[in-house]
Amino acid sequence: MQLSEKSQAFVLHFGEMGSRWGFNRTVGQILALLVINKEPLHAEQIMQQLGISRGNVSMGLKELQSWRLVKLSHQAGQRREFFTAAGSIWDMARTVFEERSKREVDPTLSLLRSNLLEEPENEADQFTQQKMEEIHDLLELITQWSYALNTMNPDKLQSLMKMGSGISRILELKDKIVGNKGSAAS
Repeated sequence: MQLSEKSQAFVLHFGEMGSRWGFNRTVGQILALLVINKEPLHAEQIMQQLGISRGNVSMGLKELQSWRLVKLSHQAGQRREFFTAAGSIWDMARTVFEERSKREVDPTLSLLRSNLLEEPENEADQFTQQKMEEIHDLLELITQWSYALNTMNPDKLQSLMKMGSGISRILELKDKIVGNKGSAAS
């Protein structure tokens, strides 16, 4: 079983991108390989395709399982464990968002909430607290918006994303309408 040039380029690139998305290069390559394979793969096949050690495959698969991005299965008459990508690309994108939120945003919000409960002792602390409150409010808003997007079905989410900058034009129109109503009421 050999990867085509196109598949190999994709897997290598996905590995490089993995480090930007929160996991290492090897984990990214394993995920890419599982995504582009129709059939489940066992560790030996992953090892051979990527030219990496059994230990790296094992650690990579454990990492992907902790991210909930791969599914483990067994096949009749086989002792080996087989792995596939966990769901559609949209499902995996949602899962990555949820996991990154749990690992990065939630702890930051928790720290900010804790710090904001304390009264500032001086002017410097007041300024610091004001900035932390701005960060907190921004993260809360982004989190609420992201969770709302995350509950949409893929078709609606895709339609919303295709609207792109059209949304800003709708908001500008809304502002004009609301602005005109406000000046008419004066």
